[in-house]
Amino acid sequence: MIADATHPAGATGAALAEQTLKPQLVDLPTFAINGRFLTQPVTGVQRYAREIVDRLDRILKQNGRGANIYLPAGDVSVPPYAALKPVRSGHLTGHAWEQAALPAADSAFLLNLCNLGPVVRRRQIVCMHDANVYNMPESYSRSFRAVYQTLLPALARRSAAITTVSHFSARELARHLPIREERITVLPNGHEHVFKWDARRSILLVKHRFERPYVFILGSRARHKNNGMIFGLARALDELGIDIVVTGGQASIFAEAEQTVAAPNLRFMGFVNDDDLAALLGGALCLVFPSFTEGFGLPIVEAMALGCPVISSDRASMPEICGEAALMAAPDQPEAWLAQIRRLLDSPQLRDELRDRGHEQVKSFSWDASAEGYLDLMKEGRR
Repeated sequence: MIADATHPAGATGAALAEQTLKPQLVDLPTFAINGRFLTQPVTGVQRYAREIVDRLDRILKQNGRGANIYLPAGDVSVPPYAALKPVRSGHLTGHAWEQAALPAADSAFLLNLCNLGPVVRRRQIVCMHDANVYNMPESYSRSFRAVYQTLLPALARRSAAITTVSHFSARELARHLPIREERITVLPNGHEHVFKWDARRSILLVKHRFERPYVFILGSRARHKNNGMIFGLARALDELGIDIVVTGGQASIFAEAEQTVAAPNLRFMGFVNDDDLAALLGGALCLVFPSFTEGFGLPIVEAMALGCPVISSDRASMPEICGEAALMAAPDQPEAWLAQIRRLLDSPQLRDELRDRGHEQVKSFSWDASAEGYLDLMKEGRR
């Protein structure tokens, strides 16, 4: 089993790009990629798949290799890969395509980056991002729980390798599934993708006037995201002269959750693009991230990379991801969140310290290093 994927401190930008020239692919077996993620809305899980596959494509091109990426039926927008060949297989979509058409399309070693893969396959890697469906099942729809709680144990038993994105997730997956923790390889999310975002291209700051300090939150109604707790602080924050800026919305996999809070300082932006995210994070007093459980918490790393201070939940994977670079608070103690927000508001020095620590912390999370980790796992699977 390989070690955790990290890159040397200070290796960013051009130096990271140069690292992709290093992997030796002599022992790499022929492999294929499950491209179902390209048909799905981009959340943290799909972002992971897109960034890992983008790095693999670059590495393969630099080494004169190629691979197939299989797609379900329908009109799918595919990035302009250089070494990966998109192949549409069968007439099915969704789980039916993944379980029936995909394994019949190719016998090559299969890479699945979004939690699931075909259960009939043994020569495959499956990245399981978290155990949330076990830890907080009430956060998900009944149909989603049924699929995941059926397929995850079978995949854990049969797959050649299981990966995940944090040590916390590895422990939780081993607790719920028939697999030992030491057999799970941690290949975390990266941070480099945010440097492609450009706040100058955003029109949000022109359309909306941000005259007061604001805390930024990604708005999901999933119960484990715990955003209602922050909304409940709206009136207290209003008295401090602070707005709450919210982006995003409801995902169909999540169970319904009521949110009826209304306050003049709650500002809902709806769905925004990456450039808008860069602009909002760049202008925020902080990102607030109050989840009860997360496999990783990609917005934390994105905020830190862009110089936005973070106040995070002290549960699950968040202490591991934040290190000493964020303020922490218990997700069930709203008064602690109010106190931490007030600390940031009152101390420019603390904000500057957190920005500096955040820039250092994200160096532990590299898409390039994790992509190379997948290549190493596939080489091991050949032996």
